Amino acid sequence: MSNAVQTAYDKTFEFALRSQPMFRAVADKRPVDATAPGGSIVLERYQDLATATTALTETTDPDSVAVGNPTTVTITLNEYGNPVLRTRKLFLYSLTDVDPAIANIVAFNAADSVDTIVQTVLRSGTNVIQRKAGTVSYVTNGTATTPVGTTMAATDSFNSAIARLATAKLRANKAVPRKGSLYWCAIHPEVSHDLRAETGAAAWRDPHNYSAAGNIWAGEIGAYEGAFYIESPRCYNAVDAGTGDNTVRRFRTYYAGQQALAEAVADEFHIVAGPIVDKLARFRPLGWYGVAGWARYREEALIRAETTSTINAS
Repeated sequence: MSNAVQTAYDKTFEFALRSQPMFRAVADKRPVDATAPGGSIVLERYQDLATATTALTETTDPDSVAVGNPTTVTITLNEYGNPVLRTRKLFLYSLTDVDPAIANIVAFNAADSVDTIVQTVLRSGTNVIQRKAGTVSYVTNGTATTPVGTTMAATDSFNSAIARLATAKLRANKAVPRKGSLYWCAIHPEVSHDLRAETGAAAWRDPHNYSAAGNIWAGEIGAYEGAFYIESPRCYNAVDAGTGDNTVRRFRTYYAGQQALAEAVADEFHIVAGPIVDKLARFRPLGWYGVAGWARYREEALIRAETTSTINAS
């Protein structure tokens, strides 16, 4: 009777673990009144006049000054999409209903892909804080592909000095906070670990030991040093730096105020059920599609911090 005993399978499949897309929400600046459709759109900002602090002379007509030329930011629009093909054979042979699963997977792929595109724009900003050989520094000429420092060590983890410097520079840049008086910050959990583990009177943990222990029990940073923190494994990290750093994993932490990022959308991202065009109607395409673009609108409202993590340095 051995043939009467068979292997059983659960017909309900689970999905892969997923992180919540979050970076597109930073794009709070959009075109208001475009002149026409186009492959790119130019946003412009007026410049203020220089302060006039010299007293006027009673009998002299003051000279006129020229109004400054507006500064421009160009957003280039691109098509994005990803199709899959569900076959008739898969539909007939599968032990579970694959159509809802495929729709779910395609929808998440759209959100996941767009969020990655947006983060690539964010991490190309010029304002960078780095901890190198224990020293925290701030520069305004960084890029995504050419990190500023080449002496970052495995012990150069995130600390409160970086948190204070980031919000201080945003305030000095006159960046407008995103929630009340707080700036937005996205931080990797392995970087958050180092901040919450830091001790001392000027660190995160000691004040929370005595006045806000709930954050310790929950394992949340919360609001700290002028920013509200959102933890996400989506924050980019890689062993990708220059000479001297090739063995160090560099984590990106982002601080932003209002209008740090601009977005233009010609066709919002959506699911597309493609036509069945094969002769035997066996292939059913399903995918996502959209036309959009992003650009950093106010560089002064965006800062990227680059550090290592003591629990994942390589």
